[in-house]
Amino acid sequence: MFVLVEMVDTVRIPPWQFERKLNDSIAEELNKKLANKLEDAYVFPGDGASHTKVHFRYVVFHPFLDEILIGQIKGCSPEGVHVSLGFFDDILIPPESLQQPAKFDEAEQVWVWEYETEEGAHDLYMDTGEEIRFRVVDESFVDTSPTGPSSAEATSSSEEPPKKEAPYTLVGSISEPGLGLLSWWTSN
Repeated sequence: MFVLVEMVDTVRIPPWQFERKLNDSIAEELNKKLANKLEDAYVFPGDGASHTKVHFRYVVFHPFLDEILIGQIKGCSPEGVHVSLGFFDDILIPPESLQQPAKFDEAEQVWVWEYETEEGAHDLYMDTGEEIRFRVVDESFVDTSPTGPSSAEATSSSEEPPKKEAPYTLVGSISEPGLGLLSWWTSN
């Protein structure tokens, strides 16, 4: 689920941080950006800031496909069940990947699994805050780098700003036995 990555970078320390210890300034800048091992600092002509080459390791969240994770339902919408791991919130379980038959209850704003038994159908609600076990079936990387304004955007400034898109999202599935709300599969 996590990957250890090694990186080399040059960190810029603005002049107003020169009164602080170099390690403290670099750690703060890396924590803003990422974070461990230092080299000498340099001041480039025309730039009063110090530039320090750093070598460090950091941990990256990157689950593999078909990995089983446990999260909490953050909310439900017609698009599916939105799940959070606490430190990562961009997980969606679309309607076609839910236990079937499933329906979206507009009044309650929850997905419902219509579980069939010999005694008839039982509605099992996917309420916000419930723990859910799901399989990672897809991931999506989106380039969220800033772009310059297009000519159409420049002429019509009254329109609302574009919707922010997450740079990394996971798609989950609970369509097989054993997956879904933990309360469905444990006895009380």
